Amino acid sequence: MQLLISMSSIMALLSVGVRTASSFAPPTVAKLGVRATTARFMSDSASPSPPMPYDDEKMPFYALGTNLAMQVGGAGNFKTLLEQDEMDIVLEAFCDNLKGTATADSRQVLMTFGPALNKILQERTANIVDRVKKDGDEFLQNFLDCNDEAVKTDSGLVYCPMKEGEGKQPTTDNTVEVHYHGQLTDGTVFDSSVDRGQTISFPLSGVIKGWQEGLAMMKEGGKATLVIPSDLAYGDAGSGETIPPGATLKFEVELFKVS
Repeated sequence: MQLLISMSSIMALLSVGVRTASSFAPPTVAKLGVRATTARFMSDSASPSPPMPYDDEKMPFYALGTNLAMQVGGAGNFKTLLEQDEMDIVLEAFCDNLKGTATADSRQVLMTFGPALNKILQERTANIVDRVKKDGDEFLQNFLDCNDEAVKTDSGLVYCPMKEGEGKQPTTDNTVEVHYHGQLTDGTVFDSSVDRGQTISFPLSGVIKGWQEGLAMMKEGGKATLVIPSDLAYGDAGSGETIPPGATLKFEVELFKVS
């Protein structure tokens, strides 16, 4: 009988909830926080990197802690499965055992409470996709409520014009050149040509349905925010380690050229 879920099993369970820190608890995003904005994401230069928390002599040890966290999936994954008070207990146990200051016998803790850990992780993981979708629905409705110019199409896509274009309007037969900034509903940036400082061109027929529909509503020179529900994005499968299953995606897009 397996008494404790293995590290590899924990990582597998956590991987389905990657980078969705808000999905286990009700969202608390202020309405102002989902307003469509231009200046922040449509600048021509990437944002500067934040400063390191320590000097160069101490940063290798900070890197060790970062590596340990990444090996178990990162903080975003644990926040998906755990409440904040539960996360605090996990961190306390990790520090106590790492420093050798734990008062409870480690093997006894694992033998006694390993089965309960298995059950909690398995039950919560099974419900992650539903919670992510629910959070996405609430984010989408909140965005509509605080952006009067935003419209919801029959497919469920939300389109919010930021600047009207005057050039060509693309179809799926065209190739488009764009700048974009993609976020999860918790604000996590999962991809951004703006941050890379270089536009990208691609056939419109080769991208997700939400992009195909949203870009077809734009004209050259235009900017818009697209809020794309999961069934118009990557569905229940998600995409790699950056977009979780069931995720609603928010893109700010600037259309430069249609060819």
